[in-house]
Amino acid sequence: MTSTVNFPSAGVGRRLAALIYDGLLLIALSMAYGAAVLAFQVHVLEQVPAEGERAQMGLAGFAGWMLILMGFYCLFWRRFGQTLGMKAWKLVLTNTAGERASWGQCLARCLLASFSFIAFGLGYFWRWFDPQGLTLHDRLSHTRVLVVKKNITPPGAADKSPAPDTTQSE
Repeated sequence: MTSTVNFPSAGVGRRLAALIYDGLLLIALSMAYGAAVLAFQVHVLEQVPAEGERAQMGLAGFAGWMLILMGFYCLFWRRFGQTLGMKAWKLVLTNTAGERASWGQCLARCLLASFSFIAFGLGYFWRWFDPQGLTLHDRLSHTRVLVVKKNITPPGAADKSPAPDTTQSE
């Protein structure tokens, strides 16, 4: 397996840019999910909102929405090592050994990154004080987000991963 020592840890700006890019995809996914929940409420449960009343998703609908959002990240991280936004910004997620992150690490990272973001980004800014340049959720989930020179198959994402380009760029 290729060592991740040759790859720099991703900065806060690059991570935020990838998050915004992914956010656009998540908005579309959320709209589709909301339409499906509303269709289920109207056609299956026969709960038609009164005129002028807003449709409510309810606790079960909200929990499903959270699962959709977390599933997006976990599936992309586990399968490809990167989301579409990360691919655009040439970022790769690995575990600390340089291999594909496990399902548990992906889930832990989702939960911890959410708290890092909700806490005014403090978990992200932790990177500036960490000796290895890791965010708080990187450190706690035993994962890393690395910058690669060009789009590659992330280490551990496929049986036959090409050797990464070890020239660094930020």
